[in-house]
Amino acid sequence: MSNADQILQLLKTRGPLTAAELGESLAITSMGARRHLQALENEGLVYWQESAASRGRPKHRWYLTSSAMQRFPDSHAELSLQLIESVIDLFGEEGLDKLISRREQQQSQRYRQALADKQDISERLHTLASLRSEEGYMAETIECEDGSFLLQEHHCPICAAATQCQGFCRSELALFRQLLAGQASIEREQYLLDGDLRCSYRIKPL
Repeated sequence: MSNADQILQLLKTRGPLTAAELGESLAITSMGARRHLQALENEGLVYWQESAASRGRPKHRWYLTSSAMQRFPDSHAELSLQLIESVIDLFGEEGLDKLISRREQQQSQRYRQALADKQDISERLHTLASLRSEEGYMAETIECEDGSFLLQEHHCPICAAATQCQGFCRSELALFRQLLAGQASIEREQYLLDGDLRCSYRIKPL
């Protein structure tokens, strides 16, 4: 993966960053990171805004443009929307609910098979994050000092479908709760559709 691609990945997963922060992550100089950022800016993939610093001059923080967002998988957004509309037209809201339930069942079967031989909650969550990343969610698990965990998904490959029908999101939260039933509680703390940078779930072992 080129430095430019890594910069896009970092801005997607970590949010707005300075050239110095990007350079540190890539093990290159700030000037080197700035050259890549300028090239990406010329392509219309990134832009910067000034942010107040605790000391000294305001810093330039770099953001992804909507064009850059389109580089990440969206599972054929337009087709997804058309299919949802067609299902509602043909079978009504009840038909769409059945479709969502069927998708949840298929995901549940796949996840349960992968988690079957894993008892430790940390291992289970890291495996789940890996499975979600394979599906395009750019997921990771973070272990917190208080003993809880964060399951963070930096991208939603079905965002267009979820925007039109939030039943997909309710379904996924329900699925996570089923997978961790009796082992942990789980709540959504951040939500892409509310304008947050990611979907983030707080998992507290019981």
